[in-house]
Amino acid sequence: MADVKQFKLPDVGEGLTEADIVSWKVKPGDVVTVNQVIVEIETAKSLVELPSPFDGIVTDLLVSEGQSVDVGTPIIAVDVSGEAASGGPEPHGAVSAGSTPAETAPGAQAAGVGLAEVNDPAAGTQATEDLVPSVPEDETAREPGIEGSPAPKIERQAVLVGYGVKLGTTTRRARKGGRAGGGSGAGRAPQEPVTPPAASGNGASGSVDRPLAKPPVRKLAKDLGVDLAALTGSGPEGTITRADVQAAAETPAAMSVPMVPAGGEERIPIRGVRKHTALAVSSSAFTAPHVTEFLQIDVTETMSAVQRLRELPEFEGMRPSPLLLVAKALMLAVARHPMINSSWDEQAQEIVVKHYVNLGIAAATGRGLLVPNIKDAHTLSLPGLARAISELAATARDGKTPPADLARGTITITNVGVFGVDTGTPILTPGETAILALGQVKQAPWVHEGELAVRQVTTLALSFDHRIVDGDLGSAVLRDIGAMLTDPLRMLAWG
Repeated sequence: MADVKQFKLPDVGEGLTEADIVSWKVKPGDVVTVNQVIVEIETAKSLVELPSPFDGIVTDLLVSEGQSVDVGTPIIAVDVSGEAASGGPEPHGAVSAGSTPAETAPGAQAAGVGLAEVNDPAAGTQATEDLVPSVPEDETAREPGIEGSPAPKIERQAVLVGYGVKLGTTTRRARKGGRAGGGSGAGRAPQEPVTPPAASGNGASGSVDRPLAKPPVRKLAKDLGVDLAALTGSGPEGTITRADVQAAAETPAAMSVPMVPAGGEERIPIRGVRKHTALAVSSSAFTAPHVTEFLQIDVTETMSAVQRLRELPEFEGMRPSPLLLVAKALMLAVARHPMINSSWDEQAQEIVVKHYVNLGIAAATGRGLLVPNIKDAHTLSLPGLARAISELAATARDGKTPPADLARGTITITNVGVFGVDTGTPILTPGETAILALGQVKQAPWVHEGELAVRQVTTLALSFDHRIVDGDLGSAVLRDIGAMLTDPLRMLAWG
């Protein structure tokens, strides 16, 4: 007898209310096992792969690729009956049919925010590990994010990393339209599962309102002017493939989507990182009173030091940039002026001074603006800091930054110089007191040792929360950073 359970979209980060389904890794009829990746989702902060919470056979994909759904909305149905689970060998560590994973510890959840730019390339990897706690025999566990009856009594259960919807901890505005998980029915199973376009055929109310295609295919179709709704997909479950789009592009009749004419309008949905960034910067701009100060400095000696660092064996495989020494100078300035590395606790009416540095490096990515941070950056050696910056940038650029790396930042650097501008007035990352902007380094006339000379010059901008930082403190921090970048030996003296 079939025992079908529905897996609900979990909260993979603190405060998550919705996510976009990017791509399914399984299809109806596939056999899945515990911890097998079944879907990739895009939250407001990062791309996340969700593993299966149980063994069984996929019966339905309840949400199509490209759709936005609320936390708690059923996204996949799996037959977990003994007959279904017996279709293949049970892997090591898998939960047997009918058993359920326990909820993750609240500490496993994380969240973050995003803002601006970085230019240090390198490779980075992220890792997680499963925890297997003991469960008393007389307790009955219910699967987090899974719709169905309570689980039988068990002694040990596999815990899936990142699972566990935090009931009652999030609120959201009502959503327009009839998309899955929208409106007041968010978090409840739909009366009819969403059916892929290729399977619906009759335009019933349970079908999705746009063709089944992955985001890269949709972008290709837009670039080529192909109407996806007019195509019949040749991929699994009627998915439209790149080959389908390219073939249609060669047929004039298929070019039914006109390019935006001059003077016309284009509407882009506000979602994902863009939506989160808009909320974050708006909240920051209208909560913390910003003050920005500027300082133009001669960084000729810093640029020479960067070239010498690249020749050292300790930096082999890395390419140190001026950002490395800027980061080091900022952390030394924090040590000299701890109040700049603090936050405002409105509820407690306290200023929280943090005697550690989780250094945020603003990163421009294909998905939007993010600010991942390096935990305990103040404890790293210079080569260690260079490696951490490179790995952080590469991970953000690949869209693989985990929510934990976006949370708990204390102070931020944004490198606007990579875009060829002198400086800017950066907005504070919410929860932080200061952000330092680094402008482009360029040759300019400068008075050096009493003589006019051509030197390498840049402009620094420091924005700070004026509730915490007065003008004299902000000026002292900026002045110290400028002094260390003008003469890098000061970093040794002050370190």
